[in-house]
Amino acid sequence: MKFDMSKLQNGSDIRGIALEGVPGEEVNITETTAGCIGTAFAMWLGRKVQKNPFELKICVGYDVRLSAEPLVRGLFKGFHVTGAQGHDAGLSSTPGMFMSTVMPYFEFDGAVMVTGSHLPYNRNGFKFFTAEGGLDKEDIAEILNQACKYNFIGDWFESEKTNVMEMYVAHLRQMISFGLKDVEGGLKGMHIVVDAGNGAGGFFATKVLEPMGADISGSQFLEPDGNFPNHSPNPEDPEAMASICKAVADNKADLGIIFDTDVDRSAAVGPDARPIARNEIIALAAALGAEDYPGGTVVTDSITSNELQEFLEGKLGLKHLRYKRGYRNVIKKAQELNEKGEKAFLAIETSGHAAYSDNYFLDDGAFLAAQIVIAATKLKKEGKTINSLMEGFKSPAGDKEIRFRMTTEDFVEVAGKILQDMEIWAEETDGLELEKPNYEGVRVNYDIEGAKGWFLLRRSLHDPVMALNVESDIEGGIEKIMPLIEEFIGRYEGIE
Repeated sequence: MKFDMSKLQNGSDIRGIALEGVPGEEVNITETTAGCIGTAFAMWLGRKVQKNPFELKICVGYDVRLSAEPLVRGLFKGFHVTGAQGHDAGLSSTPGMFMSTVMPYFEFDGAVMVTGSHLPYNRNGFKFFTAEGGLDKEDIAEILNQACKYNFIGDWFESEKTNVMEMYVAHLRQMISFGLKDVEGGLKGMHIVVDAGNGAGGFFATKVLEPMGADISGSQFLEPDGNFPNHSPNPEDPEAMASICKAVADNKADLGIIFDTDVDRSAAVGPDARPIARNEIIALAAALGAEDYPGGTVVTDSITSNELQEFLEGKLGLKHLRYKRGYRNVIKKAQELNEKGEKAFLAIETSGHAAYSDNYFLDDGAFLAAQIVIAATKLKKEGKTINSLMEGFKSPAGDKEIRFRMTTEDFVEVAGKILQDMEIWAEETDGLELEKPNYEGVRVNYDIEGAKGWFLLRRSLHDPVMALNVESDIEGGIEKIMPLIEEFIGRYEGIE
């Protein structure tokens, strides 16, 4: 029986198991799979840009994963079936692949990044771009549906090497140089520690910061290694954040920067060796653009804190729209608002995906890092630190995420019923108040036994899971609201 490639869809990306070695996880994305997807993408791209496939130029880059080589080879074989030209960018970042479609001289018709992002070493997948940005989930569904129609891809292909990343790196250096045009000495005197997590982001230290005069001593895990031997390449991972915080403290650095595997996400660490991530990275990213976009709108995912909203609107004078999870969701919403005349200048998730309107609404961890570096350098000259931009921001005293497993085949219907009933329950229960407007799941503000905060229950788009996020303004506040939530969920069968 032929494999149903539609199962490889993960929102607006394609992801699967590319290596053996993990019990119970069977390989489902191979060189042949990649070839079928490459053929389907080339055909889709030809229709999109209204070109004969023989005229198409498609760029491919990849991160450090051990499975990259056969998947890249498969893509090029797939392109060859259609006559499209393949261009090999080598080890790359996801933002660099998008930039290859818009940078003068290159302007490829499309690009593919072979990456599994922060997922374990045995996973891999694809992200696709045109000059309009990343593809939407509807586009991915169409490509995979077409890919299912192919049985073989052949054994021959041609590809041409391209130096996209060198130009992208030069672009970042120019950005920092322009941002510091009035700062004597530029980055000289700045001590910045970079943690690439053995992913593709080491270039930011060695090819951007160091050549411009920054001290990068203490930077760690810059060497690409698809085994990820030191920590997960994920700014949301507690172990990863603890590692970069320790590096900043041990080296008495002015700033720390940490990237995910393919550099479309980043987080920071101030000189106090405390992490600037999740709600804090949103607060910082917004503060960096607030002066240029007074009264502008920041679109975030659904699990941002009440304290963040107070900071964005009360301190920075911005508008905050809390939308759905998924980086493509927040980006599309911000673009939609802009088209309607609203100044939505930033779309950002708590995961660290940050997309500015003046950077093609591209979620680019290196672009955000460059802005942070510029600001930190200017502030140091004034005797301040990067943390001063977040003055007045309060973090919740407690936060927790719980994932409930759905045990029935009709989990979509059961989850829908639970969410429907939760709205009624919240309206009828003292101390609870529904958050309105709300765009994902059910979000409820609570005031119980002196503890204030919120919780959000939502259904996973792809898995039989419901996720609950809870935050409190005081230590121990979550323990006061949880019995109430557990009593409500305990009424239902089919959820653990």
